[in-house]
Amino acid sequence: MKKRVLYTSGVVIFGICFLFMLYYGKETFYVENIETSAETHDFHFALIIEEAGNPYWQMIERSAEETASKHNIYLETIGPRKSDTDEVLKMIDRMIAAKVDGIITQGLPGPRFLELMNKASENGVPVLTVDSDVSESERKAYIGTDNYEAGRLAGEELIQSTEGKQFVGIITGNLESLNQQERIKGFEDALKKTDRIGIVDIQESNITEAGAAQAAYSMMKQHSEINALFGTSALDGIGMAEGVEEITVWERPYMITFDILPETLELLEEGSIDATVVQYPEEMGEKAIHIMLELQEKDYVEPLQYTKTNVIHRADWETLEPDEEDAS
Repeated sequence: MKKRVLYTSGVVIFGICFLFMLYYGKETFYVENIETSAETHDFHFALIIEEAGNPYWQMIERSAEETASKHNIYLETIGPRKSDTDEVLKMIDRMIAAKVDGIITQGLPGPRFLELMNKASENGVPVLTVDSDVSESERKAYIGTDNYEAGRLAGEELIQSTEGKQFVGIITGNLESLNQQERIKGFEDALKKTDRIGIVDIQESNITEAGAAQAAYSMMKQHSEINALFGTSALDGIGMAEGVEEITVWERPYMITFDILPETLELLEEGSIDATVVQYPEEMGEKAIHIMLELQEKDYVEPLQYTKTNVIHRADWETLEPDEEDAS
């Protein structure tokens, strides 16, 4: 009799516990289907940037998002926290698998990028490159600076603005980046016109101000004859100015850099740098969205869509057009 009571009590207790488990499980994990009025978009594009938080890429992102919103496009922007080629390649692969309507990204060196461009083409996902290009890939078009020409302009500027022997140090964001390679090549070819200018050293900044400052300091410490510096990426000029301040020199080297970030314009205005090659990243972002829209209706667009490039000096700063200052 006692055993029967204990057995019955156990069953009752178990049943109660089981019912409580079901109830609280439902309250904790179950979500009722609630109808939502989700916004619909005509297309889903992916913008894969080199590095989250990078001011240059933020300009591209901002203009692309503004343009996309005007055309009822959902623009998904992703990128690694720090520049990482492998991570960007994985993101491209994921966006192809997600079958987005188009991908906008930078051209990257190596066979993996070529493979992914083939995969995107086979899956009907058009790809546009911005900032740097891989012309032999299956990307549909490149929108951005003619990087070789931009480097050549910097070299011409150095020739015209200096006299006597010039010993040049080049600071570049990343020697593996195709756009940096093209800028250096254009710069080197321009300098072949004269025998009074030579390149002494090339060092990487790893696309950071601190890296550029360290590279400038180290370079001038090792090569006291350096009297000119060329920075090939957006943050190099800012870092170069910091690095030069840290080392005592009789005369500040001639300095030319890239882009018109607010800090770069301040340095230009106060005379800490001499000139900068102006790109128009906001034009790149806007134009990329328009070209991608065209590709939703046709398979071919002009493969090379270069944006503006020019050189400005301290004297030019006050005459910048309003939209050029806003681009910074």
